[in-house]
Amino acid sequence: MFYTYVLHDRNKNKFYIGYTSDIQRRLKEHKSGSVHTTARFSALELIFYEYFISQEDAKRREEYFKTTKGKKSLRFILRDSLKHDIICPVV
Repeated sequence: MFYTYVLHDRNKNKFYIGYTSDIQRRLKEHKSGSVHTTARFSALELIFYEYFISQEDAKRREEYFKTTKGKKSLRFILRDSLKHDIICPVV
């Protein structure tokens, strides 16, 4: 299985979008600060993930979410979660 996931830092209101074959390991890497891109984030939260059988499908979804249209779609999908603080911290 492959996962496309979205992390959010509420303090900076920044998002990180990625894909991986091992989501638990990857989230631990983000939380520990060993991922250069997210090391400066202080309050990372997993706000969304999808899983795929195909690595190419997961990668394609990650690339879509990084586009302007994809970011708009993601904010639309998560509008209530982002508004009401119903988000779980990265484990």
